[in-house]
Amino acid sequence: MKTNYLKIGLLSIGFGLLLLGSCKEEAYEIPKAKDGLQNDIIKRSLGPNVVGATIDFAYAAAILPDQGKLTSIAVEASIAGDEGTVLENKSYYTSSTGADVGVVVGDPATVNGNSAEVKFTKDTSASTLRYSYKIPAAAKGKSVTFTFRARSSNGQEIALKTEAYAIRNMDMALDLIGKDGAACFFSVADLKWYTATEAAANPDKIDLIYLYRPLPTVTYAHSLVAPTTDASYLPSFTLPVGLTNKTKIVKAWTVRDQQLARLQYSVFVDDVDLKDKSFIDAPDFAINLKAESGLWLQTADGKYNAYVFVNSVNNTTKEMKISVKRLQVK
Repeated sequence: MKTNYLKIGLLSIGFGLLLLGSCKEEAYEIPKAKDGLQNDIIKRSLGPNVVGATIDFAYAAAILPDQGKLTSIAVEASIAGDEGTVLENKSYYTSSTGADVGVVVGDPATVNGNSAEVKFTKDTSASTLRYSYKIPAAAKGKSVTFTFRARSSNGQEIALKTEAYAIRNMDMALDLIGKDGAACFFSVADLKWYTATEAAANPDKIDLIYLYRPLPTVTYAHSLVAPTTDASYLPSFTLPVGLTNKTKIVKAWTVRDQQLARLQYSVFVDDVDLKDKSFIDAPDFAINLKAESGLWLQTADGKYNAYVFVNSVNNTTKEMKISVKRLQVK
């Protein structure tokens, strides 16, 4: 069979030109800025919204320079934030080294109940302010929303309302230091360490005992045990009279909650994790605990489930620093 090479060649050239034509890049055009006052918002914080933690935002507003300047930015929370809630008066940008740089653009925010407002003193048509909302106890188990507003010199005003953010029912306590031989008795109900004298006066509140024992034959080191644990897990220790809580304890070596650790981890213990945790056949001791390890526990009366993160241990001072998330489950 004779092949028509000329026809094939022309078809190939034509197909190639078609591909070139279809792949031709269009010239890039800078997007045209919209008229009028514009705004947008980004939520900067991650993880469950827990009392004592913060919900963080970056709110941006802008207007074309020939149309006006920014005069104020304000925010209103549906539930007043706790002490530490702040609308910053600095506009941030990222430097060539990747660092956040803040430039003062207005007076410090004036606070009136649930609202905060920054009035601009700099001549600017675009700004991004940061808002940090410290979650109050009054918001536990509820939802909170935020309404951001910007105003410009030409009389325009624009508002943006966020979605509703659910505040968890759990409690959180950070950097609680237990010391062997001193404040070494921990109460989950109170989220507090007690001394032996205080523990004897409040025996029903004590759920854990912290001990440091550099034993030569057993790897014990830094340990957390229940008052009811076997005497072999309470070496050289005199238990105050009346401590009878049999706390259930499960080691959690690979769970590192970011809000408790405040390190690089991206794991977050949430209400559902605490609620659904099983403690069937759980022991009443956890020995040889390391920094950045953790454990789950349930109080003897079944009232609380908790996750304990070990922030640090110190062999010299015989101390353990812990942070806790706790949920009332009954």
